[in-house]
Amino acid sequence: MNQGTKIFFWSLSAALGGFLFGFDTAVISGVEKHLQSLWNLSAVEHGLTVSIALIGTVVGALLGGIPADTLGRKKTLLMIAVIYLLASLGTALAHTWSFFLIFRFLGGVGVGISSIVAPLYITEIAPPARRGRLVAMFQFNIVFGILIAYLSNYLLSGIDPAVSWRWMLGVQAFPSLLFLITALIIPESPRWLILKKNNLEDARKTLEIIDPAESEKTISAILNTSSQTGKTAGFSAVFGKAYRKPLLLALLFAFFNQVSGINAIIYYAPRIFELAGLGKESALLSSAGIGLVNLLSTFLGLALIDKYGRKTLMIAGSAGLILSLALVTQAFYRHEAGMMVPIYLFMFIAFFAFSQGAVIWVFIAEIFPNEVRAYGQTLGSSTHWIMAALISFSFPMITETFGGAAAFGFFTVMMICQLLFAWKIMPETKGKSLEDMDTIIISH
Repeated sequence: MNQGTKIFFWSLSAALGGFLFGFDTAVISGVEKHLQSLWNLSAVEHGLTVSIALIGTVVGALLGGIPADTLGRKKTLLMIAVIYLLASLGTALAHTWSFFLIFRFLGGVGVGISSIVAPLYITEIAPPARRGRLVAMFQFNIVFGILIAYLSNYLLSGIDPAVSWRWMLGVQAFPSLLFLITALIIPESPRWLILKKNNLEDARKTLEIIDPAESEKTISAILNTSSQTGKTAGFSAVFGKAYRKPLLLALLFAFFNQVSGINAIIYYAPRIFELAGLGKESALLSSAGIGLVNLLSTFLGLALIDKYGRKTLMIAGSAGLILSLALVTQAFYRHEAGMMVPIYLFMFIAFFAFSQGAVIWVFIAEIFPNEVRAYGQTLGSSTHWIMAALISFSFPMITETFGGAAAFGFFTVMMICQLLFAWKIMPETKGKSLEDMDTIIISH
């Protein structure tokens, strides 16, 4: 296995956490109605059944930096794989509602931790010239996992309803086991080995595979930056003056990701299309189209991110998001929605996927210095998930109270703010080494 293939395999192994992230998030859609009737759930209990994983995700995102920093990136990836495996088997074998909730919550914790550690690991083992597309594989795998979950649910829906829901949830055990096996094979992050274990020998072996010509220079740079800032840094350190700018960038980036309305559109697509005047069957068909556009556009972003850069993709994507959201707002305001709303939302998904979707995990993971990267990633990811919960919770109430035009008008204004952020504040990090990132961000 040559150098490039090894790095790709390591990155793909970590990105399996993204696949399981997407699968675990979407698989509930195929079983939620059956579970409601099976356990005779009230509306509140049913809502908790669907949302409990998102609560777990917030918890996992808030705590994920701790094992990543103390145990290491590799051991934390192994822990995530075990969590996914237990969650899939536990929910599939559940015979009571409370038992199901425990393991569904556990799966959400796995999603939250993986949103921190997988991009973090790939960032630290990827060569600068390929870092963007390798880290973006995490997002691609999320989208791919969502599609596979929908396909799996569809294929398994034809068997006995009494057991089909168990298979829909339990089939996740197979990719979880694959993730566990591959996580055993990959090396530990060389940057973590140097900073936390002072293990230059093992770090050097990995860095010589990543870039033989630059390995010694990279080791010197890591040691040099750590000697200036301190090799160890706790969670509170990320709030220090030295890290104020990358922290602000991460929080704003994660905030804008969700006030674009992306999760509201993905979670409530059928509701939005019915609100626009489409029939139920047309609404479901249009929702499936969103998944396909999302996958293809994420792949486009993956191909472009290292060629044109993070900032360029964000500026172009923001402009497209403003246009598509403004068109949706206008359609609802004029009560002329109909078939044009799905087209405008397909535009929205396309612009989001190749810009924000492809860039978020790359940018947040690479802008923090080595010594606080895990905790910086924790704060960025936590902001993302807390905002996701708030937007997803409030969207139905906003549309029912004020109408679709108000909701999408708000998203449009937020994307105008994002365009200004990308244009005036966001630095370009394409092709830069992680150890040079401090200088780039401070000087921008």
